[in-house]
Amino acid sequence: MAKRRKLSNPLALAVMVLLGERPMHPYEIARLLRQRGKEHSIKINYGSLYTVVQNLEKHGFVEVAGVQRQGNRPERTLYGLTAEGRVEAHDWLADMVAVPVREYPAFEAALSLILALHPDEAIELLTDRADVLEVQAAGVKGVIDKLDGDLPRIFLVETEFQHHMLLAEAAWVRGLLARIADGTLSGTTEWRSYQETGDVPERWAELEERFRDESSGEESSRGGAPAPGGAPSRGRAASPDGASDRGGAEEEHLKER
Repeated sequence: MAKRRKLSNPLALAVMVLLGERPMHPYEIARLLRQRGKEHSIKINYGSLYTVVQNLEKHGFVEVAGVQRQGNRPERTLYGLTAEGRVEAHDWLADMVAVPVREYPAFEAALSLILALHPDEAIELLTDRADVLEVQAAGVKGVIDKLDGDLPRIFLVETEFQHHMLLAEAAWVRGLLARIADGTLSGTTEWRSYQETGDVPERWAELEERFRDESSGEESSRGGAPAPGGAPSRGRAASPDGASDRGGAEEEHLKER
């Protein structure tokens, strides 16, 4: 398990890695982040960069290393990495490389609630998504091909990863669409009936009751047994997002987090 750290913003790690090369002022840090294309892999708000540097200084990871003056320009404070900051940067990066972290992607959340859409609409939307993913993948591949001769491949590994993840997601979505179309995705018939009649299929209601009974006795590692597709219990009105009462187990789990 990754260690809980004083700072969690990946931008702070990127700043420490750059300062590990040499002391810099925040303006130069921002210039290098842009020059090296880090905004494609790290969510960067350049306006908050000074705040990030100040937080790093507050925790003892960076320190003032000098002052730089060029011509008539105002003096700029140079920051350098402390010994503690060098250890923190190494350990933090090592954790990020080695330890998978649950990231809760928005698309995964949408899939967990997709029963709230009619199957025909879901098919149309998923097709649109697959089309966009394939276009994005082709664009990223074009960037890789363009830079491959100019840059050592090691500088493009994050772009390679992005390309493969786009291809993998597109392939998975296409596969899901095929299973919906040919009926091999179990529950599709009940899904369509649920959307067209508003009545919860009896089988779903039975499963909901069974999982609720089981989860009241013992919580699973995911914070409670999941209801089948988020379908509401027998006798309850269907809610727009397919939410249901699970004995309060998930609410308590959220409070603990």
